[in-house]
Amino acid sequence: MSSLQSSDAQFQFCFFRDAQALGPGWSSSPKLQIANMWKEDSGSYWCEAQTMASKVLRSRRSQINVHRVPVADVSLETQPPGGQVMEGDRLVLICSVAMGTGDITFLWYKGAIGLNLQTKTQRSLTAEYEIPTARESDAEQYYCVAENGYGPRPSGLVSITVRIPVSRPILMLRAPRAQAVVGDVLKLHCEVLRGSHPILYWFYHEDVVLGSSSAPSGGGASFNLSLTAEHSGNYSCEANNGLGAQRSEEVTLNFTGRHSTRNPLRSLPSPVPQEFPYLNSPTPGQLQPIYENVNVVSGHEVYSLVYYNQPEQESAAAETLRTHMEDQVSLDIYSRLRKANITDVDYEDAM
Repeated sequence: MSSLQSSDAQFQFCFFRDAQALGPGWSSSPKLQIANMWKEDSGSYWCEAQTMASKVLRSRRSQINVHRVPVADVSLETQPPGGQVMEGDRLVLICSVAMGTGDITFLWYKGAIGLNLQTKTQRSLTAEYEIPTARESDAEQYYCVAENGYGPRPSGLVSITVRIPVSRPILMLRAPRAQAVVGDVLKLHCEVLRGSHPILYWFYHEDVVLGSSSAPSGGGASFNLSLTAEHSGNYSCEANNGLGAQRSEEVTLNFTGRHSTRNPLRSLPSPVPQEFPYLNSPTPGQLQPIYENVNVVSGHEVYSLVYYNQPEQESAAAETLRTHMEDQVSLDIYSRLRKANITDVDYEDAM
């Protein structure tokens, strides 16, 4: 070919691989550049030159074998970065290789045991797997695998945390008696049903902060308050885990100004509970009984509403004892509305 190129004659050139013309076909350029060689480009190459007189000259054939570069340094990254995503947001798992040629197959796995989520084959060093709406169940460890014919290469494990805003908290007030009085210690317990920890709880009386308590591992928190005459009124709590605050419904507590001089429940059998919750939510099944909204109804009349949850299983002897106790308590609490002189007798004496 060099002797042809050095002559004054004009030539047209064409390059071939396995009888297939390459590039633009016949041209005046004696060179053909292939920017990226792939394994599929392996084959037998030659060129032809055509003179102005239409005489065609052919070069010798050259065998070219293209070898793939094995994938290496497989990594898994997330979007948003850091592996933390808000519940309901989009999560993308990006699998990448530092080197590797040809078609690369990417696979994504969930959990250490490897639940295959998706497989993609493409001529690229990166590929993406998308979770359009992240859920709590998506919190897990993930990894990806890449291979291009030289064996699979896994990435390291990446932990995904799905951040969940707190739900509306439930506030429960626990007093040592059915009608709290000045001097009693009132326990305020605030808890959410859902929400990523840590959670910070604030307690309020008439929208004035009483104090705060944290729950580093989730769950609820409590605050103890020694009652004074100014502590009648509405109570609430607030939960916040940095993803938005939620406020509970208000719970109203009314109580007398002094301790009772006698306790009509003192002579009742021991199963009578010593702590009485005031709720802002449906009665939990494990609490029995529950006293709710113990208030003055109108004028000098006082009432107490009692819910009793029967255990799922109990012996015949326990059933007999419970029935007998219920009858006694019911006669005392439900028989009728009692009249009371509010100025001289506290609510417990009136019951």
